[in-house]
Amino acid sequence: MSTAAVTTRPGAVLADLLPATRVRDIALVVGGAALTGIAAQLAVPVPGSPVPVTGQTFAALLVGTAFGARRGFLSLALYALVGMAGVPWFQSGTSGAGGASFGYVIGMLLAATAVGALARRGGDRSVLRTAGTMAVGSVIIYAVGVPYLMAATGMGLGAALAAGVVPFLIGDALKAALAMGALPTAWKLAGRKG
Repeated sequence: MSTAAVTTRPGAVLADLLPATRVRDIALVVGGAALTGIAAQLAVPVPGSPVPVTGQTFAALLVGTAFGARRGFLSLALYALVGMAGVPWFQSGTSGAGGASFGYVIGMLLAATAVGALARRGGDRSVLRTAGTMAVGSVIIYAVGVPYLMAATGMGLGAALAAGVVPFLIGDALKAALAMGALPTAWKLAGRKG
């Protein structure tokens, strides 16, 4: 199948442009987990918050969107399970499930699945659709991360929102802007190669 045929096929994601094999899927899942682990090391502490600004949310949303729901879920599940098993590749080289920010990891797993499903419906083909897809992913991450933060730290809702959402909104907007430029452009370039 040519690249041009794949790019116009409904339900395709960027990863589907690669020749379909089981090896491809395994490599994508492992690579997506590794990319998320590497991006998590790009961490900047936020004063007054146990949750740092990291690159892992961007990686998780990018993996989900580019790989689709199934491979996105498997990538982030592998990332979470290996980190829970002790590999220090959560934010700033941490591991385990007990930290205040672990809820965000669970949220990223769900978000990667959701944005992958949206991408299969064309959610990454235009700037506006990509913005909406990234917004949905970010809301899912916060919807899981904030209650977990509250439970882990004893914070009330207002304090958890102030520590676990507000400081990250500008970064989320920048990450969405990067995705809004990268994903539709990748589709346009793939279409030209066909």
